[in-house]
Amino acid sequence: MKILLANPRGFCAGVDRAIEIVERALALHGKPVYVRNEVVHNKFVVNDLKSKGAIFVKEINEVPDQQVVIFSAHGVSQMVRTQAQHIHATIYDATCPLVTKVHKEVARKQKQNHQVVLIGHKGHPEVEGTLGQSSEGRQVVLVEDGKDVAQLNIGTDDNISYTTQTTLSVDDTQHIISELKDRFPNIKAPKKDDICYATQNRQDAVKALMQSADVLLVLGSRNSSNSNRLREIADKMNIPAYLIDGADEIKQDWIKNANIVGVTAGASAPEVLVQEVVNYLYDHGADELQEVDGAQENVHFPVPEELR
Repeated sequence: MKILLANPRGFCAGVDRAIEIVERALALHGKPVYVRNEVVHNKFVVNDLKSKGAIFVKEINEVPDQQVVIFSAHGVSQMVRTQAQHIHATIYDATCPLVTKVHKEVARKQKQNHQVVLIGHKGHPEVEGTLGQSSEGRQVVLVEDGKDVAQLNIGTDDNISYTTQTTLSVDDTQHIISELKDRFPNIKAPKKDDICYATQNRQDAVKALMQSADVLLVLGSRNSSNSNRLREIADKMNIPAYLIDGADEIKQDWIKNANIVGVTAGASAPEVLVQEVVNYLYDHGADELQEVDGAQENVHFPVPEELR
């Protein structure tokens, strides 16, 4: 059996920054620090930070007054920011700068009196945060698929702009954008593509991998949007693909007839989990490993100045 490792894979700059913010806040303030939602969508990372003193909460009202509050990499609504200020929290914002770019784009377009359409998955924390950038009386409209586009109650002569969740499938998003443009020929695109570089690079790497692999193992938690998109790429090519939190979830039936096993990791999954999967595969018949060439990433997002 041969192992093919996708490149790039695993942590992106936004995830690196978010984890570093939590760790630096713990070092500066001591434990506990409170994190609103999972700082990144990965069970291993979250459990590691819990062991160091981070407490993860769903709502700000779960946080006592005058505590340290960190916003997750997915971003938060303006309402959540106001709630944190009301409890006199020391606030650190771990929102990925690429998500912040989307938030600023929404605010800018609304000031220009545009109806903003957001392409994304309902209920995802990033989508909730972006929807929550709406100014009073200017609601952002969410679409998940072509059916939602067809049901939009917007006049074709209105000023309309669209933006997207940063962790979507590149191919699926282009399909929805095409439908929006067909229905609203004057719709305005973002100045720069909203799907983040890391999401696109990891999807491209999996497409290259699946030209050879018989099965794909994706390191990533079930609630990780970008990890699910990686698995779906293989599914659409009719190649078995499995989303796992670690090597202990692999079933031997998945790989027993495979000559080539592809391995990748979503943007919030650490490399240590990839290496555990590689070791598992070596223990179960693998005798060769190849790193597949892919895009080179050298992006770095600095932590807030007060934590440096």
